Amino acid sequence: MMVARWQLEARFGHKQNVIDSLKKWFEEIGSEVGWTLEKVRITTGSVGALESTVVAELIIENLTELDNSWTKLGSIDGHKAWSVEIEPYIVSGTTKWEIFRIV
Repeated sequence: MMVARWQLEARFGHKQNVIDSLKKWFEEIGSEVGWTLEKVRITTGSVGALESTVVAELIIENLTELDNSWTKLGSIDGHKAWSVEIEPYIVSGTTKWEIFRIV
């Protein structure tokens, strides 16, 4: 088992927009690849972390599962449209994935 962490940095004053948009993404788009809100934890920076940080954590079986999900996402038109919609609210170039093994 693994934890896949998808991290975004919200522009100043837009963190709630990013959180709301991310929740909507999981309900409407992520669910198409099996990433429902029940399977994800969304967190934000608080103490010792940037307040602008928004993180979605997913539990996955392995990297193959993650790769298959990414491949499916690439074919979903709604994902492409969502990427354009959220862009004004995030700091460009700050999105990243980190993968952790559960021990």
